[in-house]
Amino acid sequence: MDKLIACLKQKDVRYDIIEHEAPILSAQDGERILGIELGQTAPILILKAEAGFYSLIFSGDRDRLDFAELASKLNLPGLKLAKPKEVEKLTGFSVGSVPMAGLSFPCILDRRLFRYPYIYGGSGSPTHTLKLEPSALERLHQVIAYLD
Repeated sequence: MDKLIACLKQKDVRYDIIEHEAPILSAQDGERILGIELGQTAPILILKAEAGFYSLIFSGDRDRLDFAELASKLNLPGLKLAKPKEVEKLTGFSVGSVPMAGLSFPCILDRRLFRYPYIYGGSGSPTHTLKLEPSALERLHQVIAYLD
């Protein structure tokens, strides 16, 4: 978590790290454990395309992600979820614990997150959650596209 905190401080982002006893493994866990709205949860996925790897940070109340549509919109042939072993090798974190900041991949960001004053996502630890303003994600990432 030191790398995450260093990244947040370097970009002068206001944040909180919330500690909880039970691991958060899904958006529904985040809603229940943190007492927040489902849409405030901000899961991060690592995606793989022919051109390389990308991160996708989206609102937990999004029903479904259409990777074929996203690939077409962004001109990223072969876009799909990275395999768990690839995620761990690339990020140093297992799926479900990838931090919401501190990654070097181009990022696709969900506009739905901007409905809330704060969003909650991965910190690199399943028993710690990062809380920050959605606008901070734009400063923390190289955003290449937005989900509407």
